[in-house]
Amino acid sequence: MTGTGAGTDERPLPVLRAALALTGALGRVRPSRSTTVEERRAEDERSPLSMRNVTRTGRGRLTVVDQVVGGVRVRVHRPDGVPGPLPTHVFVHGGSYWAGSVEAYDPLCSWYARSVGCQVVNVDYRLAPEHPYPAGLDDCYTVLTGVADRADELRADPTRLSVGGVSAGGGLAAALALLARDRSGPALRLQLLEIPMLDPTMSSSSLTTYAEGYVIGRADVATGWRHYLGSALPDAYAGPFGASDLAGLPPAAVLTAGCDPLRDEGEAYAARLRAAGVGVMTYRAHGHVHSSHYLTRFLPSARRAVGWSTEALRRAYA
Repeated sequence: MTGTGAGTDERPLPVLRAALALTGALGRVRPSRSTTVEERRAEDERSPLSMRNVTRTGRGRLTVVDQVVGGVRVRVHRPDGVPGPLPTHVFVHGGSYWAGSVEAYDPLCSWYARSVGCQVVNVDYRLAPEHPYPAGLDDCYTVLTGVADRADELRADPTRLSVGGVSAGGGLAAALALLARDRSGPALRLQLLEIPMLDPTMSSSSLTTYAEGYVIGRADVATGWRHYLGSALPDAYAGPFGASDLAGLPPAAVLTAGCDPLRDEGEAYAARLRAAGVGVMTYRAHGHVHSSHYLTRFLPSARRAVGWSTEALRRAYA
C-alpha cells in the first residue's frame, strides 16, 4: 500500500490554488488576539464547523459518548451492532500542540468508526503553552494504557489496539509508539501518522518550499514547537524524528500531502522506520495542502487519501 510519487516539489490542485488565492489560507482567517487562549477559542469556533461541512462521516448507527480514562477526558465513537470487543484506535487531534479539540475531529473519528468497524477513542489532552511537554503526551499515554487495562469495561479488544493522529497529533502518536515500546506498554497493531509534525529542528526542505500561503507555514510550525517545548530541550519523545533507535516499533502507515510544509519530515521518518526493519506503508496525497485531504465531501483525491488510511486500519485489525 504505497502511494505514488516522492521527492519532487508540487503545486496545489487547481481547485485548491483558487481557494488559496481567494482566501490567502483556504478560508482560514488568522485571528488577531492578544492571548493564546483567545486565539485558540477563535480557531476552535471555526474548526468544528469547517470539518463538519467538508468531511464525510460515513453511514450506520453510531454511539458517541464522553468518558474519563485515568483522569483524562476522551470522546468515544463506537459503531452500533458490532459484536464482541472492538478493535480500538486511540486518536490524537491536531492543532500544532496548542489548539484543536476533540469536537473538531468528530467527523473523521466517526468515519473511521463506521467504515472500519472499530472503536475510536479521541483524547482531550492538555494543550501548550499552559501545559508544555510532556503534559499532552502524558495524557495520551495514560489513555492508551487505561484502554488496555480497562478493556472489558470499555469493550476494547486489547490484542487489536492502534494509535494515530493528525499533524501534531501524528507526532504525539509516533511518540506513543516509542513510549509503548520503551515502557513495555500495550502492544500496538499500527501507528497511523497523518501529515505528522515530528521534527522540532525544522530542517526539512518542504518547510522552505511551502513556507507561506499553504494553510500552515513555517512560522506556524515554529510557534507550535515553541509553545509545546517551552523551556524543555527536545528529546525523542518530544520530537520523534530525533529518536536514534526506531527498531521494534509497530508497523506504520504514514500519509503526507504534496504541498505541505510537513511533507518531507513525514516521508523521511517513514524511510527511517523502514531502514530500522519496521513495516511501513506510505501515501502522498498529490496536490494537497495541509489537511485539504479531509475535503472528502468534494474531492475524489481526498476520498482516496482517507480511504487509504481507512484500509490501513482494516488491514491492521484483520
